[in-house]
Amino acid sequence: MGAPRLTPPSSSTEGLGLDVGRLIAAVEAAVTYYRDQLAHADGPRAYLADRGLGVIAEREWPWRIGYAPAGRTSLTRHLRAVGFSDDELVGAGLSRRDRAGRLIDMFRDRIVFPVRDPFGHAVAFLGRAGPGAGDGVPKYINSPESAIYDKGRLLFGMAEQQDRLDARWMPVLVEGPADVLAVWLSYSRSHRQGAVALAPCGTMLTGYQATILRELPGAAAGIVAAFDADPAGRDAVDRAWQVLRQPRVPEPLLVAGFAAGVDPADLLRRPNGRAQLRVALQGRARPMLDAVIDHRLARLVKRHPRLLEDIDGRCAAVHALVPLLFDAASPDQAVRVGRRIATLTGVGADTGPRQSRQVTPRSASGRVLSRA
Repeated sequence: MGAPRLTPPSSSTEGLGLDVGRLIAAVEAAVTYYRDQLAHADGPRAYLADRGLGVIAEREWPWRIGYAPAGRTSLTRHLRAVGFSDDELVGAGLSRRDRAGRLIDMFRDRIVFPVRDPFGHAVAFLGRAGPGAGDGVPKYINSPESAIYDKGRLLFGMAEQQDRLDARWMPVLVEGPADVLAVWLSYSRSHRQGAVALAPCGTMLTGYQATILRELPGAAAGIVAAFDADPAGRDAVDRAWQVLRQPRVPEPLLVAGFAAGVDPADLLRRPNGRAQLRVALQGRARPMLDAVIDHRLARLVKRHPRLLEDIDGRCAAVHALVPLLFDAASPDQAVRVGRRIATLTGVGADTGPRQSRQVTPRSASGRVLSRA
């Protein structure tokens, strides 16, 4: 069984009434233009090399990443010259109108990563700010939704890695395109069993994207979340847990074992970084539910620093965490989760949960607690 083949998006905000084939052709022409610009852009090429992605810049396929120059109308003028209309450029999400009504490029001074639909057509871009971007410039921007692009229904990296998906490699959910490329570089095709990274297109994981992940051939062995080991990354893990576990499925949900402040793209820059990344994804991955428990308890303790200093506070912590027992996929996992909660909170595994159901969650000072 191959990776799921999905229908094109059914909703859009731009491009209605225009020929879909022309819109796709415009995006493909932009891919070629941006690719040519990267060949002469020393700064972006040096940045990619510094991130360990230099080989991606040199290699044409499968990623075809490029560079959108800083000029306001560089792409717009080029695509007009080869026959695309202004309506088509706006409908394809490549250009937009400024306050004066003039057409300008959507992406300027950004490394651009083509986003492809399940049929392999480039339909959008993720744009990473250039190395000289100032403060306040968004790190990433995303093409607007259009008649050919619905960002909540696509995952970056699927079309380019179809061979690895078909080989039943374990899917890894990462934050962005640089992380996808880092994982891709860390495994050669000679690996009998590897990991294949995919990323949401500039948005939080949606239920539709979660369905794509669950239906991948390699998901039977598990799905790994590999986000930054920082507060935002912890929130992303919690969100992924909520979305991926609905409906409850038998495959394990895991979290990669990264040190604080590290993500896949960071590891790639380190000596022996590819091997370290493989170990973090497949050697040190742990149950996602354990991570969610840790995160909820950490938030409770941050809110109530003395929470675990007495029995009432510890029982209140158990009371807040016990609902996660019902998220366990099996009775054995529920027992293991219960023991983990008891260990983390310092309440005996044999009495803690029973006591906690009779205790109103309060801090050590007597204030009623809210759940994390």
